[in-house]
Amino acid sequence: MGQPVHTVESPTGFQLALQDRIIIGNLPNVATAAGGGAGATVTKTFSGLRLPANYSVMVEASQACFASVSAKTSAGFTVTLTPTLSSVTLAAGTIDVTVVA
Repeated sequence: MGQPVHTVESPTGFQLALQDRIIIGNLPNVATAAGGGAGATVTKTFSGLRLPANYSVMVEASQACFASVSAKTSAGFTVTLTPTLSSVTLAAGTIDVTVVA
């Protein structure tokens, strides 16, 4: 078991989404579909969430690809996986998603 931490500091120039708390959520091993062909992107939509107006999303994929986040709202967001080369077809895999606010 880890040691509890009672102090969190935000660097100068940065701000927290909420002044009285930090929100951290982790969704490990979220299944993603295979790409439809060479160069095709794969999207995964997350909805029905309760998020603050401002937050960050970090994505780690189980395969070599570019991951981007779009359509961020307080109810969710979309992750898009893009092959690193247009000749590559993405395989079915997983992503780990972490939200920080």
